[in-house]
Amino acid sequence: MRDALAINLSWLLRLRWGAIVGQVALILGVHFGLGMPQRLGPLFATIAVAVASNVALGLWARRERPIRQWLPWAVMALDVVLLTVLLDLSGGPFNPFSALYLVHIALSAVVLRAGWTWALTGLAISCFGVLFVNHLWFPRGGGESAAAHHHIHDVRMHLEGMWVAFALAAGFIVYFVQRVTRALAAREAELVAARADSARHEKLTALATLAAGAAHELSTPLSTIAVVARELERHLTRTGAAASSLEDVQLIRQQVARCRDILTQMATDAGASRGESMVALAPAALVEEALEGLPGRERVRVEVDARAREERELVPAHAFARAIRGVVKNALQASAPGAEVRLSLSREVEGWRLTVDDSGQGMSAEVLARAGEPFFTTKAPGEGMGLGLFLTRAVLDQLGGRLVMGSTPGEGTTVRLSWPAGGLRQSAALSSEASRVQLGP
Repeated sequence: MRDALAINLSWLLRLRWGAIVGQVALILGVHFGLGMPQRLGPLFATIAVAVASNVALGLWARRERPIRQWLPWAVMALDVVLLTVLLDLSGGPFNPFSALYLVHIALSAVVLRAGWTWALTGLAISCFGVLFVNHLWFPRGGGESAAAHHHIHDVRMHLEGMWVAFALAAGFIVYFVQRVTRALAAREAELVAARADSARHEKLTALATLAAGAAHELSTPLSTIAVVARELERHLTRTGAAASSLEDVQLIRQQVARCRDILTQMATDAGASRGESMVALAPAALVEEALEGLPGRERVRVEVDARAREERELVPAHAFARAIRGVVKNALQASAPGAEVRLSLSREVEGWRLTVDDSGQGMSAEVLARAGEPFFTTKAPGEGMGLGLFLTRAVLDQLGGRLVMGSTPGEGTTVRLSWPAGGLRQSAALSSEASRVQLGP
């Protein structure tokens, strides 16, 4: 996707070419069509500067390089100066096309940041004031300028009021256009976030449907396998078969039982009860519940803020503990055997932050960008389905929190879970499909 500044610069190039053509046509039309002699030499020399600058800018923009905010501003500032020269050569503040200053100001309010826009506005007001200096307050002696000065004494107040009105109009344009632009950008960001939340909700619903369907469809064949394996075991026992054959049959029964347990858990998670009761619990207790019975618990170094044991939060304890447990489990699996994993829980101004740092090999930018997508995993087959981080983010989203990951190849990965104090933003309970699944990313 092209950078926004690059897009703005390409449109600015087109607008400048249009302005140049319009200026040439206007000068020729006034000089030859209306019979009002103009200083063609200086006017076309000024336009030539605009042409040369636009050609140079077009050649520069074709090269692959980052575009800084100052470049569009410098181009617009040059246009303001060139417009001032053109107006000075063709009537100064009496030229009705002095209103074109507002075009530059409005354009800058759309494509530039506030500081750059106000700087351009100040430049435009100053340049317009220079026209009054040259043509109204200290006109050049003799000829047409002196005569014009003689006839405008009665309208001097009106002309000076035009300058004040221009400054006020420029200020209002910048203020309101930037306010509207920021509001539209914020609205667009909200819509993007809402679409992302809706997509995650749909994926969670699909996951629950998949789990329920798998539990229903596989329960019958697994029961059949279990019955047949049991009968086969009895038959082998009666006929005095080799011990290795009995061990194989017993292994089949054990694995079938394991499959049935997994399906039972999946069916429970995707069952009719889609909520979990909120309980007032200390955040430190959530960490303790998450780490209880976790393989490799002794490798986790825990640092907990003292307030995490004193304050109470209304949270879905089981779902949240499972989310923390999944993150810590991922960190243990990513770290070398015997390496330490650091877990810290701190109280901040807006809420709580839980940070988990591993000592693994880290992730590349491409892998980090996809981490958290459902069914995306870098683990070996059988170690995870790539749902842990996805479901953890779903839990935090409903808590009004965030999951942020950072990783440097060769230096490990940091996962931060943050959520506001005071419990859920929404009183609705968490969906159970995100509450009791313990799968790696």
